[in-house]
Amino acid sequence: DGNHHSSPPAGTAPRGPPAPSRSQQLMKQQDQGLEMLSQSADRLGKMSLQINEELGFQNQMLDEMENDLEDAHDDLDLVTRKTQEFIEFTGGEKNCILIVTLAAIALVLFLLIVYT
Repeated sequence: DGNHHSSPPAGTAPRGPPAPSRSQQLMKQQDQGLEMLSQSADRLGKMSLQINEELGFQNQMLDEMENDLEDAHDDLDLVTRKTQEFIEFTGGEKNCILIVTLAAIALVLFLLIVYT
């Protein structure tokens, strides 16, 4: 008959594209691994930049705090020095205590006069 088709012999599968070789599979896996490694390196780079920025901000805050503490220390030294000068000016600790006590009594009397 004129209908003669060539078909694969019974029990064999039709042929498709050739199966990738073992070396091609290894190269594909290596490429995937390198791509993942590249993405991880990019993420680490971005994170390190953010950490660096945050550390810069923290260092700036610490510097400002250190300056504030130095100013407070200088102010405290000034107050201490002025207090010592006041005590010496008034003739010693006993006279200084007497002046402070009299000033407190005067303040109380003033408040009593104002609010009564």
